[in-house]
Amino acid sequence: MQINLIADYGNGDPAFAEVTQRLLMSLPTAQIHWVSVPPFSTLATGFWVAQLGLNPGTAERLIYHNCAPRQDDAQPRKDNEGEGLTYVLLPNNVKVVGVNAGYTLSFIKSAAQTIKIVKVSRGGSQFRSRDVFPQAAAAIASDDLSLLGDELDPQQIPDPPSDRVAWIDGYGNIKTTIPADNVNLEPETKVTIRVGDTVSDAVYSDGSFRVPEGTLAFAPGSSGWQETDGKEIRWMELFLRGGNAWERFGRPRIDRVVSYSK
Repeated sequence: MQINLIADYGNGDPAFAEVTQRLLMSLPTAQIHWVSVPPFSTLATGFWVAQLGLNPGTAERLIYHNCAPRQDDAQPRKDNEGEGLTYVLLPNNVKVVGVNAGYTLSFIKSAAQTIKIVKVSRGGSQFRSRDVFPQAAAAIASDDLSLLGDELDPQQIPDPPSDRVAWIDGYGNIKTTIPADNVNLEPETKVTIRVGDTVSDAVYSDGSFRVPEGTLAFAPGSSGWQETDGKEIRWMELFLRGGNAWERFGRPRIDRVVSYSK
């Protein structure tokens, strides 16, 4: 089984190794791959849950995610309690187990075959993704669904925002949550892009490399997936051919607002 462990522990944080150890206690032959998202970024978490879960991969897959800002209740926490654990089954039989917080389930809620509460403690440890949740995730991965509780209404899960920075890749390309089919522009149209407080000229392109060197392009990117109705989802991306779009916009953080105009 392949397990994608998505969490906001930080690149190189030993927390990934600690959680991996707990998962391998119950699933000793699993192959576990880590994805580190920024602290408390439920948007980036949800984006990668969908990107990895709804695209082709091995038949036996589990996505185990943890990004729990504990923002569901502003009152003091008893026993380190936080947001609850959920189970989602995707149309391709990929299982998703993780905390329902912010946008973590927003990108997959419309595709989900089922969304259920997992009946485990919401507290008991500051490090619940190591001490409380792995046994439940491993049981579900092994088709033991005895811990599943009530259905969760998708309407209780927020829709993903359509105007944010979702990710910065290793080349400095800025992946956004602007749906490509919402952009009604002719190729080579000049546009003005605002990311946070920084503005830059750009050119709309329908293909990543159909712009001159040194040009900032606004184009459908490499991220996206197919919806259950067969519709292809693609997200707009900002890239600077021969340069770094992230640097051009002053190194914006994930979740910053992105807008464009002619």
